[in-house]
Amino acid sequence: MNTQFWVVQAFNGVSYGALLFLIGSGLSLIFGVMRIVNLSHGAYFLWGGYIALSVINFTGSWALSLPVAALAVALIGLAMERLFLRSEGLTVLRTGTIALGVGVLIALAISAKWPHLIGGAHWIQLTVLGAIATLAMYGLFSRISIVPVDTDVLRQVLLTVGFAFLFQQAALDIWGGNNMDINPPPAFTQSIVVGGVYLPLYRVFMIAMAVAIGIALWLVMEKTRMGAAVRATVDDAQMARGVGIDTNKVSMFIFALGAFLAALGGVIGGAFLGIYPGLDFEMLPLAFAVVIIGGMGSLGGAAIGALAVGLADNFGKALFPEVSYFTLYAPMVLILAIKPTGLFGRE
Repeated sequence: MNTQFWVVQAFNGVSYGALLFLIGSGLSLIFGVMRIVNLSHGAYFLWGGYIALSVINFTGSWALSLPVAALAVALIGLAMERLFLRSEGLTVLRTGTIALGVGVLIALAISAKWPHLIGGAHWIQLTVLGAIATLAMYGLFSRISIVPVDTDVLRQVLLTVGFAFLFQQAALDIWGGNNMDINPPPAFTQSIVVGGVYLPLYRVFMIAMAVAIGIALWLVMEKTRMGAAVRATVDDAQMARGVGIDTNKVSMFIFALGAFLAALGGVIGGAFLGIYPGLDFEMLPLAFAVVIIGGMGSLGGAAIGALAVGLADNFGKALFPEVSYFTLYAPMVLILAIKPTGLFGRE
């Protein structure tokens, strides 16, 4: 093992950590601000990659796929947060959405069990049946007192993991189960030579992108009024509300930002990880490891945690392939033993 080996492995670990920073920083902010255990965060990563593939196939532009996929997934995350992870507001729309989903399932179940009830005009009768079931479910759900999900961690876990499976199945139905790759522009497929070591230019781009986004997030959090509101909400949400900060809008902004960053990571990571069903549940534990090491709500902690996980993963696979899974989570176990709140987490 010469010097070149260590340089290459360190570079690969840092570039992988740059990708983990994108998905981990958003999850860390959601944890820190909203105290929501979002187990569907990996699905945002997966959908970002799939939507980017669709944009590339339609327009031929890889550069355009970055903002389009990230913004589309941010809107999906925002709708999920507003409708299902908040207790106040949009009650009628929330109840109607749930009733519609249950009504469609009932209509499909009836048509599968008793196909003779559906005649020649299949879609017309199925639509009518679904509408009747939806109205019946809406009347039922409107009379049920639902405990707010944002006050119960168990309900958050069950709801978000349910959405994770829904997102995964939807991706499978829309894009199929084949492994796909996002092909970056030809310029990024080359390598640069630094001190006799060939470094893939695309991985350099990943590191530069993560650094640029990290600096932009730091400037927003430290130098703007919105950033001050976010920091106040992380420290003490109840006190922040007491001094007039609209924590509801802060939560909405942070959740959309977290989904945006995860989707951006999916587009960037799709060039060397690929995009395939199950990738979301592979990335989710890594994102949580980043948050646990760095601490909830800390961008600096997310950067340190992502770097630690990226280096541990790469060097573990290179030096100890038999126990690489252990070496990947060894930093997390060590931090939990020394400082359970993470390196930069608050009590």
